[in-house]
Amino acid sequence: MKKQVELDANGYRKFGMIDKIAYAAGDFGCNMSFALKGTVQTFWLVYMMMETGLLSVLLLLVQIWDAVNDPLIGSMIDNDKRKYKMGKFKMYIFVGACGLLVAGAAVFLPFPNASVVVKSVLFVLGYIIWDACYTVANVPYGSMLSLITEDSGERAQLSTWRSIGSMFGNIVPMIVLPMLIWQKVTYDGTGDYHTNPITGEAYKIGDAVLDPLTGKQFETLLGERVFWAALIMGVLGFVAFMFMIKKITIRVDENTVKTNENGGKFNIIKSFGKFMKNRPAVGATIAAMGMFLGMQSATTANTIMFATYFNKASMSGVVQMIGFLPMVLFLPFIKKLVNKFGKKEASVAGTLVSVVGGIVMMIFPMVENRDTALIVYLAGLVAFGIGMGVYTCVSWAMMADAIDYNEWKFNTREEGIVYSLHSFFRKLAQGIGPSIVLLIMGVLGYDSNLGTIGQSFETSHNMCWLVAGLYLFSAVVQFIGVAVVYNLDKKTLEKMNSELSERHAAKVTK
Repeated sequence: MKKQVELDANGYRKFGMIDKIAYAAGDFGCNMSFALKGTVQTFWLVYMMMETGLLSVLLLLVQIWDAVNDPLIGSMIDNDKRKYKMGKFKMYIFVGACGLLVAGAAVFLPFPNASVVVKSVLFVLGYIIWDACYTVANVPYGSMLSLITEDSGERAQLSTWRSIGSMFGNIVPMIVLPMLIWQKVTYDGTGDYHTNPITGEAYKIGDAVLDPLTGKQFETLLGERVFWAALIMGVLGFVAFMFMIKKITIRVDENTVKTNENGGKFNIIKSFGKFMKNRPAVGATIAAMGMFLGMQSATTANTIMFATYFNKASMSGVVQMIGFLPMVLFLPFIKKLVNKFGKKEASVAGTLVSVVGGIVMMIFPMVENRDTALIVYLAGLVAFGIGMGVYTCVSWAMMADAIDYNEWKFNTREEGIVYSLHSFFRKLAQGIGPSIVLLIMGVLGYDSNLGTIGQSFETSHNMCWLVAGLYLFSAVVQFIGVAVVYNLDKKTLEKMNSELSERHAAKVTK
């Protein structure tokens, strides 16, 4: 006999594990594309050998457009009054997911011998197509959290499970992808290195080509594999999105999601002004920008560091994942932590631990022995990851509360706009951060014509300082965002939720 589905007071299936798993699957689908962003710069820098200055400019241009189209998509969703069989939010996610089946590979077309002009066109067009599809899927997905449940604790659980989906979505590109796309260099009779720097003897065909600075084998990037890997990840992402669309339940009326509950015409400038007055939204956004300006921007420099300083590019993903795994430690306890201390309070403590981790990272470039330096780096990364674990588990729930804050203060409910403006600044950071880092890499001596083979010792060592500095910067900015700006502590949040519940109850009785 089939088990009867338990319904809530409004006739919807009660919030439960299926909602959490389905919402996690949505972020897994998003990250099948988003997690490739860190590979984009490496692909175009190392395999396509695009000059750092040109790549920096192109990346900034496409990321500005990336940031601008988020509010446009958000307003389009908010103002769409059409009835869809699967619901408005799910319909937009479905359309975006269909595009992401192939769009993720569009920015990895492997033509390293093309002219600079052709490379530039391929990069810009590929990125725009990819970004458009991702935005159509991601903006409604993020906004949907506040429509699945109105309960603060359940939203925190959804945020945690979204982080789980993100974590597993990052495992494939972060750990598996580097192992597939980086290959040890063996001697084929060509290249600049013909003599073993350790033995002094001439290389034979098939011999490992060693870095004269470290004595370890060089590694090179296989660009064609990146393209095919992106296609496969697109299929995996589509399957995850379809699972989420089928299984998740929206319990809040989608028709309440509009830019102006009083029926006024949408005004992006006015909405932007409200957003800037929304301290929780601004604080959460500053913290997210800090994460992207620091940690995410360090991805390319980190890959180059592992390829040239440690000669372990293929294992860089495994090392990076060590820093993210501590997040799992908080999953069973995050609800209890939030209920006892509050989202803001728990996040502040976490960011302080991340700051300590960033300080430890600043030590590893000063350690001469590279194996020991790697251990110190890992110690700092683990501490950073522990702090990030707390913040990451509640970050999206904090944004959901910020959406409620907008209604509390301005009597308007603007899920699409608040979330998309948050996403605008996040993506602006994603564009500015990597662009600046690429320029800094050029200033620090990185020569794109050499790829990962032939960079000087000074250049590879400079990458260590750059990576360490970016992680520390990331932790400090996150601390400022959640500790100084974000003002929804546990007491204020309880007051806000109580008053909103009274307003909603009053509307029902009218």
